[in-house]
Amino acid sequence: TDSGIFDNVLEILTITGRPLPEAVTMMMPQAWENSTSVQPELRDWYKYTASVMEPWDGPALVCFTDGDGVGASLDRNGLRPCRYYITSDNKFIVSSEAGVLKMPPETVV
Repeated sequence: TDSGIFDNVLEILTITGRPLPEAVTMMMPQAWENSTSVQPELRDWYKYTASVMEPWDGPALVCFTDGDGVGASLDRNGLRPCRYYITSDNKFIVSSEAGVLKMPPETVV
């Protein structure tokens, strides 16, 4: 499946030394080509990674962790919804739909 192949490619990138957030960003870059807000250094990095591999166009919402940190990324077409909360007790809750968990408003940072 696509998700299994994605996982295999991500594993190869991290085994060869790339940090997990960098590997995910390589595979799922933002839509940078026509954006005027992308800084020159980041644009150069995107150009380099585009020469290494084609972007994963999704649609996808990918959540990831390396045991120390967590993250989530949408494909550059933005076809998948993503809702997230960060709570006062340091929880990061991500879902493709709003209202999956009832969160007391006072706990959302």
